[in-house]
Amino acid sequence: MQLYTPVLALLALATLFAVGSVVMSSLVGPKRYNRVKLDSYECGIEPTPQAVGGGRFPVKYYITAMLFIVFDIEIIFLYPWAVQFDQLGIFGLVEMVLFIATVFVAYAYVWRRGGLDWD
Repeated sequence: MQLYTPVLALLALATLFAVGSVVMSSLVGPKRYNRVKLDSYECGIEPTPQAVGGGRFPVKYYITAMLFIVFDIEIIFLYPWAVQFDQLGIFGLVEMVLFIATVFVAYAYVWRRGGLDWD
């Protein structure tokens, strides 16, 4: 149990800090509520009324999400490959070229659909 004492102390300190921060911000923070502050925020776009069952989202939302996933997954696989590059040899290089080619296909699709245009 003696080995876990520093870990438990750090966990207790972190919990105390998190709870203390939330409590102090609610006690000390300003309490000026107005209509604009309580309104929903949609990325700078004025909120539009939605149908009861929800509305249709523009394709641009999904393209942006797909772009994030493509580049996020690419980085997840590139980092370990770069660390073990010497041990993988030519096999690792060929596999990574195939992986990058697949990622490039997704990138080209997003580019063609206008996912990179910020209008």
